[in-house]
Amino acid sequence: MVDGPHAFEQPLNERTRGFLRLEYLFERLTYHRADTSSWGRRATLDVLLDVLSVMAYFDVNGEVSKALGQRYAQIDDLRFRNQADPDTANELLAQIDDLGRRIQRVPANFAGYLLRDDELLYNLNNRRPIAGGSCGFDIPGYQNWLALPHERIEADLDAWCTHLAVFESAIGLLLKLLRDGTQPSTETAENAMFIYNTPPETQMIRVLINDANIFPQISAGRHRATIRFMTRTGQAGRVRPLETNLDFQLACCSQ
Repeated sequence: MVDGPHAFEQPLNERTRGFLRLEYLFERLTYHRADTSSWGRRATLDVLLDVLSVMAYFDVNGEVSKALGQRYAQIDDLRFRNQADPDTANELLAQIDDLGRRIQRVPANFAGYLLRDDELLYNLNNRRPIAGGSCGFDIPGYQNWLALPHERIEADLDAWCTHLAVFESAIGLLLKLLRDGTQPSTETAENAMFIYNTPPETQMIRVLINDANIFPQISAGRHRATIRFMTRTGQAGRVRPLETNLDFQLACCSQ
C-alpha cells in the first residue's frame, strides 16, 4: 500500500497533454540543476533540450495565454455572481494577470531560436538520437564547457532558462486549478473494468488508487473512457489484468 492515493492522469486534448509534459520536465530540470557535478550538468542539459524541444513544436506562448485568459474570465464571472470568495478570486485574478503580462513579453518561438542559434545546444540536440552521442570525442566543446568554472556554467544555464520560469509558474497554476476544480467520486470497477461516459468539456481524467500494486490503463476520447486495472506478477514483473472488483476514485477535470 502507498501513503494516500496515487494519481494517474490522462489528458484529453493537446493543450493539456503539452502542459502535463512540460510540468514533468520542469520538475526534472529543477531536480538536476541542484546537482553541480559533471553528471548533474549533463542531466540538466538533457532535460533542458527536452523542454526547449517541446516548446519549439508546441505553441506554448499561445496556448498558455489562451488558457490564462479563459481562467481569468471564468473566475471573474464567478466573482461577479458572488459564487467565489472575493479575496481568493481577487488574488487569483491578480496572479493570472501578472503571468499573462509577463508571457506577452516573451519572444515568440524563443525555444526554437535557442536550439538553432546556440552552438552548444544545437550540436547537443543533433547528437541526441545517437546512443552515447554526447561523449567527449563526439562533442569536445561540450567536454570543455563541463570543465568551465562553476560561475560560468551557472551563467549559461541562467541565460538558457531565462524565459522558462514564467511558463513553469503559469502551467503549474493552470494545472492546479484544473485538478482542484473537480471533487473525485468513488466508483467500482467490476472485474477491474470501468467504462464511463465523460462529461462535455472534460480536459483530463484522474484515477486515484491506494494500492501500489495496481495501476490503470486508460483509453479515453471526448465522449467515453475505458479504464482497465492491471497488476504485476512474478519476479519478471509481467503485467496482467486484475480479476476482482475494485473501488477507486475518479475525477473528470474540466475548466
